[in-house]
Amino acid sequence: MQNGTLLAAIDLGSNSFRLEIGRFHSGHIERVEYIKETVRQGNGLDENKVLSEAAMQRGWDCLARFAERLHGFKKQQVRAVATQTLREAQNRDEFMRKAQSILGFAIEVVSGHEEARLIYQGVSRLLPQSEEKRLVVDIGGRSTEMILGQGYEARKMESYRLGSVAWSTKYFPRGQLTAVAFKTAEVAAKAVLDEALDTFPPSEWTVSYGSSGTVGSVADILAANGWASGVVTRSGLDWLVDKLIKAGNVDNLRIEGMKDDRRAVLGGGVSVLRAIFDLFDIQQMLPAQGALRQGALYDLIDRESHEGDVRERTVRWLAERFSIDEAQAQRVSTVSTALFAQIAAADTPNERYSQKLAWAARLHEIGTHISHDRSYHHGAYILDNVDAPGFSFPELHRMSQLVLGQRGKLRKLEQSLEDELFAKQLMSLRLAVLLCHARQMPEHQSVKLSYKSGAFKLATNPGWSRRYPQSAWLLGEEVLAWQKTAWKFSADLR
Repeated sequence: MQNGTLLAAIDLGSNSFRLEIGRFHSGHIERVEYIKETVRQGNGLDENKVLSEAAMQRGWDCLARFAERLHGFKKQQVRAVATQTLREAQNRDEFMRKAQSILGFAIEVVSGHEEARLIYQGVSRLLPQSEEKRLVVDIGGRSTEMILGQGYEARKMESYRLGSVAWSTKYFPRGQLTAVAFKTAEVAAKAVLDEALDTFPPSEWTVSYGSSGTVGSVADILAANGWASGVVTRSGLDWLVDKLIKAGNVDNLRIEGMKDDRRAVLGGGVSVLRAIFDLFDIQQMLPAQGALRQGALYDLIDRESHEGDVRERTVRWLAERFSIDEAQAQRVSTVSTALFAQIAAADTPNERYSQKLAWAARLHEIGTHISHDRSYHHGAYILDNVDAPGFSFPELHRMSQLVLGQRGKLRKLEQSLEDELFAKQLMSLRLAVLLCHARQMPEHQSVKLSYKSGAFKLATNPGWSRRYPQSAWLLGEEVLAWQKTAWKFSADLR
């Protein structure tokens, strides 16, 4: 990546949407601009996890303003990440279709583990390098992430379903701040986080950091009221709770250092934070400068390097974990990407989609770890449900659909096949699996694949079908399989 390149990260959180723009310079990112808008999308989820029209509109309006600022940015310069509210929303697709159209860039709904990984990456990049063992806590609007790490490496990551918006709505209705409400909210938070004690025992870390809104807001309030700057202490937290209870209602809150956009969710965030202090016997927590959006920015840098891309490391880890035949996986990957290169349109971001096809090809036999019978169904299930650092839900689902469709009838992929690019990827993968059926590298250079106006055509060099009669027969069966789809496929086997 060239010095001076502008990069942008968008964090679609439950309480706020944030846009961070930075300039790359010698492996580091210098902030150019930061925009935060309080959208409170998490408040728009009803009891059936349906996002209200008003909440969606607030999000769309915010993204329209972000889109204006990002005019001129290229796709590889921007990463937009959505978290817990959109993980939960039943009508997520409705919001996402319009949101991506308005923004002009893809939006990734990431898993809790991926959110935690990006948070730690953002925090660690903005901290002085040391060998300290860190516990990083990020209390968001509807989820709380906890990460145990050292240096730039996140070693343990978890996401829990509690946060400032969710707890404020549930335990402090109509903004009422009472001692009973705080007690109930803290007990409920401890019940959710109790298992975290086994994952992040205090014996495994030496210092705790708080990322993002809640901890930063509490630190600002304490500093403005005479407490030590740059730290949240147990005694300071107790003082703040007492002040909130005396106010009685968020409408009565008048505390130096409190930003108005935190008023409605401060009670819920503070109750979760104090529960964490009690549960882990924390005496002080340091507010961290980095957060998810900085992690997303540095991830854009890593993706520029094939080896630096965490998704590449994840694919290698999954292949090892599920005992995949590495040689066969590489053969199918090589052949499928070679075929795809022949039919990818000139205006297609070929390298990006070819890489995703290659990853799917390398994992196409992941389901055989469960059973060889219907292994492609097992493989699709694994990819749809595994924690895969670096990958978003849509990326994993697309790979799962490719794995599902690698063989067998195609009607199970009727909806996915409406996408021309997916059809090209799937055709390339199915043909590669077919050609590599003998688990040896096939003579694929003699196979030419073309595409025009919804029709695929395969042709071979003279004599190829006589040398490989089994492959020729399988290709004939493949032609029949595609006849039951909207796509045409013919084979000129010589």
